[in-house]
Amino acid sequence: MEEQNPSPHPSATTRPIPEQAAASWGAVFVSTATTVFLAELGDKTQLAALLLSAQSGEPLVVFVGASLALICSSLVGVVLGRWLARLLPAELLERLAGILMVVLGLWLGRQAMLTLPLFHAGLPGGA
Repeated sequence: MEEQNPSPHPSATTRPIPEQAAASWGAVFVSTATTVFLAELGDKTQLAALLLSAQSGEPLVVFVGASLALICSSLVGVVLGRWLARLLPAELLERLAGILMVVLGLWLGRQAMLTLPLFHAGLPGGA
């Protein structure tokens, strides 16, 4: 029995046959949970939750609020990813995501450098 590919792009993600669905679901779940957990460690969101919990004295409320926010932002990513997967081949989508990550990293690095006093003082017109 072959895998079914309803996508117009031959390289797009295929749906597993029923016998493989349980194993595939588990692998995707563990991979996603691990990746998101590691990506969020030390993230601005985690630091914000830490500060809000310390300031408010209400760690359970902060946990619920931060959890709901992460669920909502993840939903946006999942829906957008699903939509883009229908429009673009998987290889192109991966390449575009990589380029976007590099561009965001460079932009954030530039923003961080501009806030450093030593770097800012060395610029023409700087303090």
